[in-house]
Amino acid sequence: MFNPNGVTAWFTSVVGIINQISMLTIILTGAAVIREREHGTLEHLLVMPLTAFEIAMAKVWANSLVILLATSASLYLVVMKTLDVPFAGSVALWFSGVVLYLFFATALGIFLGTVSQSMAQFALLIILVVVVLQLLSGGSTPVESQPQWLQYLTFFLPSRHFVSFSQKIIYRGGGLAAVWPQFAMVGAVGLAFFVYSLSLFRKSIAVTK
Repeated sequence: MFNPNGVTAWFTSVVGIINQISMLTIILTGAAVIREREHGTLEHLLVMPLTAFEIAMAKVWANSLVILLATSASLYLVVMKTLDVPFAGSVALWFSGVVLYLFFATALGIFLGTVSQSMAQFALLIILVVVVLQLLSGGSTPVESQPQWLQYLTFFLPSRHFVSFSQKIIYRGGGLAAVWPQFAMVGAVGLAFFVYSLSLFRKSIAVTK
């Protein structure tokens, strides 16, 4: 209904941005944690009057800012200008949802970077986690085509709700009234996972001390 000519680029371009947001955010955040631990710069942070929360939030906002700038450039230059994909809804509303999702993705990156002992182990975990997030999000194949029991599990994946509210905003022109359940779910899961990741990160710092 919202793509009467069946233009493939309308779907693949947006899904490509969504997948890259997930992958780059998790990799950049987790790799930063591991590199600081391997190069000994984490000890430099420990001697400063900083808490584990402040260190973690610095990684969240620094990496999120880079991803937001890259997403803005990709959306405007590639999707909207080069591929001529119409954006029916509010750009500001969509980016508000992106910020919520980045909160979860950076928390996941901190978690993987904390539990990994080396960059090689982190790379293996990235393959497992990112592939699952992308395959079960509904961006490549509809969630409705998955087994019923798996659909229930994907309800707790923020990537599924990210794809859902992106499609509603971009293709259907949906407003906040149409996407607030997805926003709430992404925010709730992201907050819970951030608290859990922060507790593990705090324990790792205590061990390092």
